[in-house]
This record gives sequence, structure tokens and C-alpha cells, in this order.
Amino acid sequence: MDELLVIIPTRGRPHAIPEIMQAWDDTGATADVLFCVDKDDPELSGYKQQAKAFADDSRVRFVFWARRRLVGTLNQAAVKNADGYRYLAFMGDDHRPRPADMPWDERIRICLSGGPGIVYGNDLLQGEKMATAVAMTSDIVETLDYMAPPAMVHLCVDLVWVEWGRGMQRITYLDDMVIEHLHPAAQKAVVDTGYAECNSPEQVASDSAAYYEYRDGGGLEADLTKLRALVGG
Repeated sequence: MDELLVIIPTRGRPHAIPEIMQAWDDTGATADVLFCVDKDDPELSGYKQQAKAFADDSRVRFVFWARRRLVGTLNQAAVKNADGYRYLAFMGDDHRPRPADMPWDERIRICLSGGPGIVYGNDLLQGEKMATAVAMTSDIVETLDYMAPPAMVHLCVDLVWVEWGRGMQRITYLDDMVIEHLHPAAQKAVVDTGYAECNSPEQVASDSAAYYEYRDGGGLEADLTKLRALVGG
């Protein structure tokens, strides 16, 4: 077992699995990866084929769960695995780590080795502004009992992770650690069913409202109180 687990909720994109694992190989990564698949996914058979293809790769696990959307799935996986790993990370199925002088997962371990904290890299889209892919010490998940505020469904959690790290004064942004976000907003992907759903006007409005309520309605401050106690501040 590695110290670091990368959780990747995925839907409708079984073709992404070999691309992601090729990125692991290209970057020399050894981190474990957990692909979280919805049992009602229309591409379920494709995911099961990928699970068989990677059955002998000790880094790779698949789980097939009832659909909980991105945040619900991420939280379920993070809570279940927090006691088995020192570090937990999130990537979307449209993120790809890129080669550098040091493997990205080793840089994450080094950055987080000093205690509770959060680290993220450059997605070549949002940069330092949003942690669209993120890693944190697992004690953060154990302290809050989630990896992202459960009132949100898909959007705005990348803003929350930055707020947590800054509020704890334990955040590192690595501009030269590239975890590229192959998103339609960067003209790096076409709008498929998944993008259409999570970026619909209704979802944008709902998650934005949930974020502002969390940020301004006391939820963020309550979580930061717990996180500051975790770091002894």
C-alpha cells in the first residue's frame, strides 16, 4: 500500500482509465488510484472491462457504488479510506499529471510530510485560483468527516479547498507541478453528457448558492475552527 491514494470519481468515460494510467506510467507515479464508478452508468460494461484489464496492477482499484454525484462519491471514498492512507487526493477523470523532474506524487508526499495541510498544482486552466485537483493529509478528512462540503454537488469545492488551506495557513501551490485539466473551457474536450449536466445553469446556480451559504453562513468558519485546532493554532 502506498501512503497516497488518488480518488477519481468517473462517469461515462471508461476510455479515460488507460489514459490516466498511462499518465501514471509517464510520470513515474506510484500512488494508489481508486476509480469510483456508478452502478447505473450507461458505460458500466466498459468500466468492468477496464477493471479486468488492470486487475494485475497493484496501484489500481475500482468500486461500483450507487450514484451520489461527484461530491457524495468523493466523500464516501475519502471517509472509507482515511484510516488507511496518510494522504488523500482528488482528480477528475479529465485530469492528467504531466512529467517533470520529480514525480508529482512524490512532491505531494514531501509537501504534506510536515503535518496537516493541502497542496495543489497547476491545471493549466485555473492555476493558483482554484484547486481543481487537490491533495491533503487524511487527518483533515477524519476531522471534518468529509473531503468536500456535502451541500455541494459538483462545482465550487475547488474554491473551498483553497479556503481551507489558507485558513489553516497550511497550503502549498506548486506552479510547476502540472496536473492538466482537459476541460471544454480550455478547448481540450468536447461537451459530453457529463459536462452538460454538471455545468448546466441549474447546477451552477445550485452549487454557487450552496458555496456562498457555506462560506458566509458559518459553515466555513466552523470547519476552520476544527482545522486550526488540528494544526494546533
